[in-house]
Amino acid sequence: MKKTSVIFLLLLFSLSTALFTTRERPTKANLNDTSLAEDYAQFGYISVEEAVKEFENHFKQDVKLPKIKPSIPFTHQFGRFHEDKEYDINDLLEIKFVNEKAEENIYKIDIRPLENKITIKDRSNQKVYTLKNGQKAIYFEHQLFNFFVFEIGNWQYMLGIDKRVSKVTPEPDTLVEIANSID
Repeated sequence: MKKTSVIFLLLLFSLSTALFTTRERPTKANLNDTSLAEDYAQFGYISVEEAVKEFENHFKQDVKLPKIKPSIPFTHQFGRFHEDKEYDINDLLEIKFVNEKAEENIYKIDIRPLENKITIKDRSNQKVYTLKNGQKAIYFEHQLFNFFVFEIGNWQYMLGIDKRVSKVTPEPDTLVEIANSID
């Protein structure tokens, strides 16, 4: 049963990433008709502060965010708290940083409780790093994003950066630095 849940979560995560980068990502053509904020609002995105507050209220715990982000320009940031009312295992805080003038500038942070963490099974595509707090972190490349997964406190963090900008930022060193900025 647990293996099925992990596979389901990985498929759900892959699908949501694919949907975000294809369907949810507003195109330059429709930016003339509506603002980027309006486009993201259609998919439930709100301010990061509001989404974090919803997430913290739901779990009755504080969550810490990284103090730094990749050194690529972003024009907007959005947040969304997803509450899984059906299975109660897929609750998730999503934070997205985007640039309306450079669509490849996408950086995301997904945070979920440890009891519902995603387990990464494909060991052939992983590199393991040690954070300054001694915790292990996993870096892996996926179809559309490069990811960095680690645990701090009661949370699992998954940082993702669009593969198209990987030449701009020295990965995964940048992601290690970002993870280490959480205290």
